[in-house]
Amino acid sequence: MNRIIKTSFPFIILLNVVFASSRVVYTRPGLMMRVPTSSIQMAPYIFRTGFGVELHNFDPVNTAKGVYFDMELGRGFAAGFSAVQGGDTTSLELLPESQYVPQIEFGFHFQQRLFTYNDISLSAGLQDVVFQNNQDVEQILSLNTDLLSFFLVLASEKDLGDYKMNTYMGFGSGGLGPMDSIKVVTDTTQQGNGGVFVGFLLKTPYFARTGGMDIVGEFDGTGVNVGLRIPLTSDYRLNLGFTHIERLPDWESRYWLGHPAFSLGLDMAVPRLPSARVPEVGPSGRPLAPGMPVPEGYETVPMYRDSTIAMADFAVRSLRDSISMMDNEMRNLMVQLSAIEQETKFLDDSLKVLKLDQNVSDKNMNEAMRHLSRSLRYFYAGDFRESLKEVDLALELQPDLALAYARRGSIYYKLGDVQRATINWNLALRLDPEYDDVRNILKALHENRLKTASLFEE
Repeated sequence: MNRIIKTSFPFIILLNVVFASSRVVYTRPGLMMRVPTSSIQMAPYIFRTGFGVELHNFDPVNTAKGVYFDMELGRGFAAGFSAVQGGDTTSLELLPESQYVPQIEFGFHFQQRLFTYNDISLSAGLQDVVFQNNQDVEQILSLNTDLLSFFLVLASEKDLGDYKMNTYMGFGSGGLGPMDSIKVVTDTTQQGNGGVFVGFLLKTPYFARTGGMDIVGEFDGTGVNVGLRIPLTSDYRLNLGFTHIERLPDWESRYWLGHPAFSLGLDMAVPRLPSARVPEVGPSGRPLAPGMPVPEGYETVPMYRDSTIAMADFAVRSLRDSISMMDNEMRNLMVQLSAIEQETKFLDDSLKVLKLDQNVSDKNMNEAMRHLSRSLRYFYAGDFRESLKEVDLALELQPDLALAYARRGSIYYKLGDVQRATINWNLALRLDPEYDDVRNILKALHENRLKTASLFEE
């Protein structure tokens, strides 16, 4: 077995070089799997990018894969780029031991819309300007002119109620020709024939909020491909399908160029924003009815479209508003903190004032009690005038001292001024309603049984 591999390996490499192909599904411009497209209007996206994978065999796994980028530059001119690595075309018997690494191809695609009339458009282009890495000459890229494809495609767009049908038909050369028709002329040259291709894309109302699911079917010059384009969001689509379904019964028999494959892809489209507001009335002054064409110079965008740019703009605006709100909240917190600091200082000052007042009050109370003590000594000595002066000094320091008014009432009574004595005793009782000694004196005075000896002389 190893001997067979060694003897046949150079031939295997030659076949891979000869049959290298950039026709990986979903890696060319347009919405189809492999065939070119055309449209009566400008593409609804600024640019589109993604990747595609073809699974040719499960055991061992054999895939062809690629990435792409395309955009419409204006005036109906579109351009795209793809980078593809084809599958290993070694026969199934030798595939598990194959050490061959397929070439990487870099392709450029150009297209120009030539003519439009109602729902019909005609476009011409050049596809598969392919540069391959030459594994024999230190990875230097070389142009593969055999895959160069000139094509002409005629497209029609029809509305079928909730559905929309796009059909494409045309012919092309090089890579658009049947792959099985490429013939080896010599060890270094090959010859390919032109081919005819046909395709349709049916846009359905399913998943309408994100743009609708598309059903794709086409004959690419070699075989029939079918697929689904399922919208994940309004900007992202999951692409599924089968290539060359007519050859599916021969899946396990052998491997050849154009082998049937399960295809998987993902693309992202950055949509265009409206360049101007769509007017409510047409050039004739009449309102634009639903379905009427929009005047030239305006672009329309579906109301439900949740574009990546709009979402990013919304996120930036939300972030900016959040930062502004946080800044205002921070300022409010700083103002509140300043107010709390001012209130703390005010409370601290008030506490100091209270302590000072308390100290003054305590000092006045002590001084007033000393005057009352002197007044009591004068009272016992019978010097009622000096005793009265000391009481007055005490009241100047503590005007609400009930004991001082009671003492002064006793002094006035000793001096024979019962009226002033009664007034001072009542003032003392008003200041201290529980002053029982004063209450008893007033009661005895009222009953004419007050005696001089019964006066309190504390």
